[in-house]
Amino acid sequence: MSDPPTNATPRRHPTPVAAVASPPYSVPRAPTPVDLVLDGNEGQAPHAELLDALSTLTPEDLRRYPNTGELTRLLALHHRVRPEEVLVTAGADDAIDRVCRAMLGPGRSLVIPSPTFEMIPRYAALAGAEVRRIPGGGFAFDRQAILDAVDDTTSLIVLISPNNPTGLTIDRDDVEAILEACPDALLLLDHAYVEFGGDDLTSDAPDHPNLVVTRTFSKARGLAGLRVGYAVACPEVIRWLKSAGNPYPVSRPALALAAHWLVEGHREVERFVDEVASERQIITEAFASRGIATTDSRGNFVLARVGDGLFWRDAMAGMGIGVRAFPGSDELAAYVRLACPGAGQDLRRVLRGIATIATPDAILFDLDGVFADVSRSYRQAVIQTAASYGQSIDEEEIRAIKARGNANNDWRVTQEILKARGVDASLDEVTSRFEALYQGTPEEPGLWTEETLLTDTAFLGALKDRGPKLGIVTGRPRNDADRFLDHFELRAYFDVLVCMEDAPIKPNPRPVTLALERLRVSTAWFIGDTPDDMRAGRGAVVLPLGIIAPGEGPEDMGHALLRAGAGRVLDHLTDILELLR
Repeated sequence: MSDPPTNATPRRHPTPVAAVASPPYSVPRAPTPVDLVLDGNEGQAPHAELLDALSTLTPEDLRRYPNTGELTRLLALHHRVRPEEVLVTAGADDAIDRVCRAMLGPGRSLVIPSPTFEMIPRYAALAGAEVRRIPGGGFAFDRQAILDAVDDTTSLIVLISPNNPTGLTIDRDDVEAILEACPDALLLLDHAYVEFGGDDLTSDAPDHPNLVVTRTFSKARGLAGLRVGYAVACPEVIRWLKSAGNPYPVSRPALALAAHWLVEGHREVERFVDEVASERQIITEAFASRGIATTDSRGNFVLARVGDGLFWRDAMAGMGIGVRAFPGSDELAAYVRLACPGAGQDLRRVLRGIATIATPDAILFDLDGVFADVSRSYRQAVIQTAASYGQSIDEEEIRAIKARGNANNDWRVTQEILKARGVDASLDEVTSRFEALYQGTPEEPGLWTEETLLTDTAFLGALKDRGPKLGIVTGRPRNDADRFLDHFELRAYFDVLVCMEDAPIKPNPRPVTLALERLRVSTAWFIGDTPDDMRAGRGAVVLPLGIIAPGEGPEDMGHALLRAGAGRVLDHLTDILELLR
């Protein structure tokens, strides 16, 4: 194939409307892996037996386009309305999008309290409408502010009760007053979380020609993966919404599962709703006991004003818990939102996370790479020991092994490098040569004398004044650790020292848990420079925080620390003072 001519016209793309030129919606998640996901407000998973409902399907059911008639009929019975007053959609999002398509366009406006569910302003913008936000209306409902924002161009007013993300509910009287005052505008009332609290107007919707209520199976019913929702309104509005979307919005398997769960799952849903109410109160009290305010949420979540929402998101991720932060939002940057987990063991994890991040009893540190610059001591001992066997290695090879993990013992790291190069040396022999280089003799001091202190005692003094106990958790032999602390006059700042002789080496969490036991505390932050440190911290159920040691590649090691569980990779040790409340 010939090369294109050098004067070829550059490729161009069509120009989309402005509303889709912005980045697509995505939840801004922490880069650290989590296993308890509480940032999406999904409900508790249903019993596995629900899948048995799929056994009634036949290949013919899968071949044919789906019919929503049966689920529509069941929903109408459930809400005591007529089938023609119900529209099944692909989640409540689809219902909301249809409302925006039907009611909005250039020259029309939407009025909505803020903060709010983020997709609604996006749908309005896609329709070409003006979005009028009522600042603070998501925190404290202001009926008059909404009415003042309505004018002749306003064709849609949106209320969410309970509101996402604040949990605010709106009384029936307020909704009815707005309906009466604004007869020419459609009022969309999103009831995605109404099972958890607040006045439920779903069954009343058909009685009002300008009201539509949207509902979902994603929250209280725990079926977010099915993408099933619905709208309830008078028949005329339902006809508009049918015209504004796809004719076959939900798959046949999803319809079968949703219909079965609507009939058979009511007791389980009621149990989960009761559990959420209890957990919501417990979580709220846990924040309050540490001076952290929360909104009066009636949803299945708690919104807490923590100060630095992004740090709390990252720190909770460091403990394996995914919570929602709102970076870039003027109204919500100081907040995090977390769903009630609906299970006792998971609730205990959440409470431990709140206590650990807000008020740690102790701050624990690794020694090497955190306080001690070992790039010219231990690292050089590895290189020179290998050289004594005729093997030339460099810093990059050592960095790669450290980033991989299971490399907390430099004697074993050196033996591993030699073995990979075909040198069969016993650990005892490798250790002896390594120690001779590192320790030296009275006549010729060893490499340990090249170590320098990476911080200063002023930082440690300021940290100790904040109240937490301080400790060192290191893989060094005790003599080496003692010598470093004494040489740099650090011992007085630390309340505990755990060394190689005290417990299995990291990533085993035992050195960290042993430090907690000796300090007689239960919550801590642990700062280290290797993936082994991060894994040990997470295993000990403390907050692992990473820092890049001198000589390490910041990008590669930073990613390795985050993948291993670091809540955050610090730029400097002194960042800890800013992160502590």
